[in-house]
Amino acid sequence: MSNIYYVGMDVHKETVEVSVFKGMARDSEFEKTFRNDLNELKRFFTTLSKKGSVKSCYEAGCLGYTLQRYLEKETGIECKVIAPGSIPRMANDRIKTDRRDARNLAKLLRSEQLTQVNVPTPEDEAAREFIRSRSSVQADLKREKQRLHKFLLRNGYKYESIKYWTKSHRTWMNAIVFQYPLQQETFDSLYTGMIYLEEKLKRMNKRIEEIAQSESYSEQVNKQRCLKGIDHLTALAIVSEIGDFRRFKSAESFMAYLGLVPREFSSGEKIRRGSITKCGNSHIRLLLVEASWHYVSHKGTGVRVVERRKGQDTKIVAYAERCETRLRRKYNKMIARNKTKQVAITAVARELAGFIWGVMTEQVA
Repeated sequence: MSNIYYVGMDVHKETVEVSVFKGMARDSEFEKTFRNDLNELKRFFTTLSKKGSVKSCYEAGCLGYTLQRYLEKETGIECKVIAPGSIPRMANDRIKTDRRDARNLAKLLRSEQLTQVNVPTPEDEAAREFIRSRSSVQADLKREKQRLHKFLLRNGYKYESIKYWTKSHRTWMNAIVFQYPLQQETFDSLYTGMIYLEEKLKRMNKRIEEIAQSESYSEQVNKQRCLKGIDHLTALAIVSEIGDFRRFKSAESFMAYLGLVPREFSSGEKIRRGSITKCGNSHIRLLLVEASWHYVSHKGTGVRVVERRKGQDTKIVAYAERCETRLRRKYNKMIARNKTKQVAITAVARELAGFIWGVMTEQVA
């Protein structure tokens, strides 16, 4: 233990605060602020590694995994990326500085009290970034439609039907004759922006299908597509975000990772449960909630789902059919107990996450 050096790093855009503890020493052996320069950090870690074994860590943040990948590739030093929400903090700690944060990380690394995040492969990270950018475009499109809709309402143009953005709705909008030229210019700007974002979203959706059916992802994606409500987008997002499903020991642990389990405040004879924790990966949680709305329908298995299941392992197909039956019953039972649709769908999403874990870990018996 005395020859092991524990390094905590507080990483920022311009600087990296470093704190080093040797073995079980009470006080840090070395503390310094470095420029956020990979070559400079490499020299520091190379020098330190000559004295003994080195373990390091830093909090996950906006700077991603560049530092972690560089250190492990160039120096061979173990570097963990830590989940910020899982770092223990004392209730009476009212002082926060970069040096104290680095020192705290080094101590917690030594006592093995930190939770490491899954570091994706560069290929998975690239796919994940593309899917997240697609979500941003979708959000931009929604806002652009809201701007256009409110503009028309402010100027006294109200569409009578409740179905918006259909072909007839767009024909109605384009037939409007505005009183002032500036109103027409404003409409043209908003309408053109909406059309541009719609076309961009279509191109991204097509590209996502191509990525999902590439050699790297097709097998895992097609397994998930056997489940109702999950197609290329959701399946690829889950694969790129989660990585290795074997790091979850059970379906329950995967549900908890996605923040789909209830909060609990229990003590003695009192047991209190609340809404879901909303911890972990919010992007996947949102996609699963959206996918769960497919289990509201009583029409049975659709033609597209049947087509997606062709050529897949019969065990996985049977497992997907059990999933469909179970989740539909789950939703109906909760509605019968006067639960709101949103609560019922969240419960369905939780169980859907469990079925996904089963498919990806081949626990389909």
